[in-house]
Amino acid sequence: MDLRGRILTYTKAFSPEGAYAPPDADQRDRLARGIGRLLDQDVREADELLAPIGLRVTRLTDTATGRRYDEVAASGKGASARWGRLYLNADSPVRWSAQVPHPVSDRETESLGLRLLEDNPGGALVLAGAHRRAGDGDRVADVAHREDSAFHLMVVELQKRGVPGIQLHGFAESSAKRYDAILSGGAAQTAPGEASVLADRLEEDGLRVCRGWSAHCPLEGTSNVQGKAAQQHHAVFLHLELAPDGRGEGPDSQEVVKALSGLLTTWTEEGPGN
Repeated sequence: MDLRGRILTYTKAFSPEGAYAPPDADQRDRLARGIGRLLDQDVREADELLAPIGLRVTRLTDTATGRRYDEVAASGKGASARWGRLYLNADSPVRWSAQVPHPVSDRETESLGLRLLEDNPGGALVLAGAHRRAGDGDRVADVAHREDSAFHLMVVELQKRGVPGIQLHGFAESSAKRYDAILSGGAAQTAPGEASVLADRLEEDGLRVCRGWSAHCPLEGTSNVQGKAAQQHHAVFLHLELAPDGRGEGPDSQEVVKALSGLLTTWTEEGPGN
């Protein structure tokens, strides 16, 4: 399977005019239990829990890297097709997660998350399933600010197991002209030591970084619900905003990938909860 093509074909269809409805309470309960069983490496029970709500677990081998992944994705074209996807490295324990709550809307963040999954072992990619402005109602599909989404439940199940995560966002240059990257702990007022190391690496490569734990920065993500959940579960959560040049094929993108890969290597070596 061409993993890159599979994921980018999925996100290419996202539109602000698209339909979206979150899972209901019963569906969320079954989803959380199914993802939990998958993370506990019980693939069969996970699939049995997820099948009635229109999701399935599929084992994929990426033709580009040879790595195997367990994919949680919709089995059809119903509402569950817009709940998002989860990709877990099947050849090693999950040591970190990259989270993409606004694919397409935050342009090329889906490509960056995919690149991190491809380049680094032990990862999970959590991908929202709709444009942030999709659906009827105010911010109904903005999963970074809603606790009733499949995206949120997937992230929380990872957090419960001590898996650290970095959430990828993008901003327009006009939103924060002074910076190329804004790094914070989200709702947390402090950040772990590896956040400072990541900021240092980005700055060494020439990017202008605002550090949310030591300065007043725009777009710190303090209302992000995955960040709030991370505090409750004592899990590491980093919120990274990037200017356009740091995403996709931008001139700073290689430096961003290199710096983030260094962070993920640290998390892989330490393991969850350390």
